[in-house]
Amino acid sequence: MSELSVIATEKAPAAVGPYSQAVAAGGMLYVSGQLGLNPETMTLPASFSDQAEQSLKNLGAILEAAGCSIKDIVSVDVFLIDMGEFKTLNGIYASFMGDHKPARAAVQVSALPLGGLVEIKCVAKMD
Repeated sequence: MSELSVIATEKAPAAVGPYSQAVAAGGMLYVSGQLGLNPETMTLPASFSDQAEQSLKNLGAILEAAGCSIKDIVSVDVFLIDMGEFKTLNGIYASFMGDHKPARAAVQVSALPLGGLVEIKCVAKMD
């Protein structure tokens, strides 16, 4: 059985509940859902676009803390409270991912913690 290693960085928001920013196990990194919280102020921007961009930046900071990069992402799950923002999300997501296209799901949910408009989580491979 492999060991679990908790990953934490101040460059991403602290967990808003009893969970870790990410956990490494068995050569994989499991990054918890990231809201668009500013890690310094722990506040959410007003717009969907700004929250989506910050959510992906938070994801990137956690990946970096674990010694991973965007290119290591295997799958992504996106939670939106308004599927009408799907096109906007795709533009922001494509800019963040570049030519890397991991598996992805995007689902609409009725609400997210702290009134967030989007939450993004991922699984990445570790070398």
